[in-house]
Amino acid sequence: MVSGNKKKYIIAMIPARIGSNRLKMKNLALINEKPLISYAIEAAKDSGIFTSIIVNSDSEFFAKIAKRYGVEFYLRPKELGSSTTKSDSVVYDFMSKYPSDIMAWVNPTSPLQTGEEIRAVINYFIREKLDTLITVKNEQVHCVYDGKPVNFNPGEVFAQTQNLKPVQPFVYSIMMWKNRTFMDAYKEKGYAFFCGKVRYYPVSKETSIIIKTKEDLMLADYILRAKSLVKKYGVKYDESVEDLE
Repeated sequence: MVSGNKKKYIIAMIPARIGSNRLKMKNLALINEKPLISYAIEAAKDSGIFTSIIVNSDSEFFAKIAKRYGVEFYLRPKELGSSTTKSDSVVYDFMSKYPSDIMAWVNPTSPLQTGEEIRAVINYFIREKLDTLITVKNEQVHCVYDGKPVNFNPGEVFAQTQNLKPVQPFVYSIMMWKNRTFMDAYKEKGYAFFCGKVRYYPVSKETSIIIKTKEDLMLADYILRAKSLVKKYGVKYDESVEDLE
């Protein structure tokens, strides 16, 4: 159920370019015998929170995929299908064609994200009255940028990782906006990705596995194949642990 008193019109937009520079036709690559994009579609459906779910592609081919999984399809203009296309323009074009209260960009690159987590992200966005939200992962490790420490002081005793302030790389599994805020900002400035009240939502470790390369695809495939065989995971220990009791 959506938090808040007034029911929101919320659209899930699932982007699906036919091309990919690092991994050819990435969205159609199989993970545990299913195309990558299918995981985003099914998770969005499982969340039960969207008014509509629409695959947004530069290729008519994805109309077949959308039909197979029971969602809508939008063929974006050709000029918005290249590798140099700016995401702001893709979002603005889509919002112009599909008005709503909130639009969530549900990314196929995070095939391990669950419907339950998507619902939690959407409810957080509404509860906090946000205009922009982007998912991140908490990395509680020592980090440097351009040769300089980010979250630790090398002039002190080496900090324990559990005491470090987490850095938060983007995951992009969900990026979402209040439509009116985004469109107003885009019309004024020509960009709007970080418009209005912005927050970042930490997702699970599984969700943070992003598919960019063949190695990422292989890792996700291994995990999902294993999860299909082992329904519930429990920590087990070497038999010698009994000697500690």
